Amino acid sequence: MPELPEVETTMRGMSPLVGSKVTQVVIRHPTLRWPIPSQLPQLLPQSTLRSLHRRAKYILAEFVDAQDQLLGTLILHLGMSGRICLLEENEPAAKHDHFEIHFAGGHLFRLRDPRRFGAVLWVDARDLVEDHSLIKSLGPEPLQPSFTGDYLYQQMRTRTAPIKTTIMDGHLVVGVGNIYASESLFRARINPKTAANKVSRAKCERLVGEIKATLAAAIEAGGSSLRDFFGADGNPGYFQQTYFVYGRTEQPCHVCGSPIKQIKQGQRSTFYCAECQR
Repeated sequence: MPELPEVETTMRGMSPLVGSKVTQVVIRHPTLRWPIPSQLPQLLPQSTLRSLHRRAKYILAEFVDAQDQLLGTLILHLGMSGRICLLEENEPAAKHDHFEIHFAGGHLFRLRDPRRFGAVLWVDARDLVEDHSLIKSLGPEPLQPSFTGDYLYQQMRTRTAPIKTTIMDGHLVVGVGNIYASESLFRARINPKTAANKVSRAKCERLVGEIKATLAAAIEAGGSSLRDFFGADGNPGYFQQTYFVYGRTEQPCHVCGSPIKQIKQGQRSTFYCAECQR
């Protein structure tokens, strides 16, 4: 599943379209996780893509009318295997291409989603995106100043779940998915099985720093190319080439040489070094 760095990479790949006018909207297969709003082919042509933002794993695309008044915001989610492709207008559609927006200048972006767990939703200008049911309960962004060691420490005082599953809770902080949780905990030298309320304030400070550093490095590398992920420009990310623990079961730790362990936590695989992470 694409995680925060992959979504950020995708959004940045779409950025050349900002400021462009919409010429056509095509819905090929309207049934994704939720139905694609049927009014989009009539609503969006002649509008302009004003801005792109990311909130957690959602891409928020704002469109304005000819008077530069907000029409609304498109919410895009890549689901389990989706990707957004930035293409030339004459690029033939493939089997799993479900939705696309064409722009003046001959470019388009296309949602390709074999498993159809992605989403295309619309929030009218009369409503606030922040109040949307998918957005309003989300925690802070991990790369923003509001996500601090003190915040994490205070939030974990009553939590007895393992620290690994705790930092993956989107109500606590968004975007720390399975890969990056394992990698951040290794960098912070914290055992993933440790109860959240047993992690000291100093370790929380260190963990927040490593979460920020890990995600920033992953974004710089274009994300991780696991299974179906590619950026909007079609290029794969390569952060997986720098993993310390994820997917390296029984391989030697890059720091101490001990074999990397794998366990299950919350139905997800966790990877760690028993020597480095005590």
